[in-house]
Amino acid sequence: MTTCIVAINVFQGYWLLTNYRLHRSQFKDTVQEALFRVVEREQITRADALFGRSGQKPGAPGPPPTSQPRMIVRKFQSGPDAQARLYIRSESGEEKSIAPGDKLADRISRMLVMGWAEGDQIDKRKLFRAYRYELRERGIQAAFLIDTLRIVPQVSGSNSIFIDKETGRLNAANQFKTFPVPINPVKNLFVQATFDMPFFYLFKKMGGLLAASFVLLTLTSGCFIYMLQTILKQKRLSEIKSDFINNMTHELKTPIATVTAAVEAMMNYGVLDNPEKTKNYLSISYNNLGRLSELVEKVLHLAVEDKQELQLHREPVNLRELISEITAAYALNAAKPVHFNQDVSDHDVISVDRMHFGNVLSNLVDNAVKYSNDQVQIDFKYKKEGDHWQLSVADNGIGIARHYQQAVFDRFFRVPTGDLHTVKGFGLGLAYVRQVVERHGGRIELVSEPGRGSEFILKF
Repeated sequence: MTTCIVAINVFQGYWLLTNYRLHRSQFKDTVQEALFRVVEREQITRADALFGRSGQKPGAPGPPPTSQPRMIVRKFQSGPDAQARLYIRSESGEEKSIAPGDKLADRISRMLVMGWAEGDQIDKRKLFRAYRYELRERGIQAAFLIDTLRIVPQVSGSNSIFIDKETGRLNAANQFKTFPVPINPVKNLFVQATFDMPFFYLFKKMGGLLAASFVLLTLTSGCFIYMLQTILKQKRLSEIKSDFINNMTHELKTPIATVTAAVEAMMNYGVLDNPEKTKNYLSISYNNLGRLSELVEKVLHLAVEDKQELQLHREPVNLRELISEITAAYALNAAKPVHFNQDVSDHDVISVDRMHFGNVLSNLVDNAVKYSNDQVQIDFKYKKEGDHWQLSVADNGIGIARHYQQAVFDRFFRVPTGDLHTVKGFGLGLAYVRQVVERHGGRIELVSEPGRGSEFILKF
């Protein structure tokens, strides 16, 4: 699929590049043809001034004709060498004779050549205006310059004239020059137009294609990336759930095996005759059954969370009292020494769900105790600014590597420690913490470094 997506993108890019080159070639052809047309019209205007309106300047309007003369062709002599002469008769009846057609063409050619030889110069401003108008008529609005240049013909053995065709290509400055168009062949005078390559014009011509291609490529690539992320996410969840099932199996087997051993001891080894041992074994069984019930409750709670959102019942809670209740229980029951520090005032009151927010703090303290060394130090720090407040819970535990810090809030995830898990758990505690914090409208941040402990910052 990756190969297919890449191939589609490459093909689309090649197609757009081909279209761009086609439009660029059409632009060159159009501006070249427009220059030919403008020069042609200029030449026609000059010829009209010479022969149709004697004494008039090129382009100046002449007086309207007073009458329409009649042309009469008379033929003299007979045979193949007979010549025809052209007469023009006016309304007064007077006839004037003019030269035959071939001689008239020679006369026109001689007069044009004489005009060129006299050094008639082209009006570049007029040509510029005419050329700009012609381009606009063809839908092109691009900046250009008009230059006149002299090109000395290079005569070869066949008396051919060569013109450097590189002028019709792009140079280093991304400029396009039209081919020179002769304006005065006798003086070797040519006219040429220079354009900056009109990228905006070309992209405007391709606007629809570019927009459609961009949308299609974005949708195709976006769908592919989303699908790939979904596949990788499902793969990771599958691996995490497999680890969860294996871990849960071991967690459930431990209290079951302990209770089973206690019951067998009371049944087979005369423990019932000893009230003290009986009480001890029953206490062990009770504690392990309680642990087993707690594990089952966590799994059931997880299933309920998948089906419905967490319901909160906010109430004013004295933060220092809530923290004191939680820390007192851990100070008595923890398997290692735990020291707590509170930077919380007696008058700090927050609006939270007491049960769920208490579970949040309990989970954070429980993790701090589990993932720590022999001496545990846990610090609570409260800070309020206006309508915003935050509570940080910091410990001196083993810390969490940076590339695992976002994943620890995912359900079932546990920081990899190889095949041996010295600390038992399902990887549900921090996922529950994040859910409760977010349902309260807050967010949780983690600052940690391996070997230097962790700090969880709850911001509301």
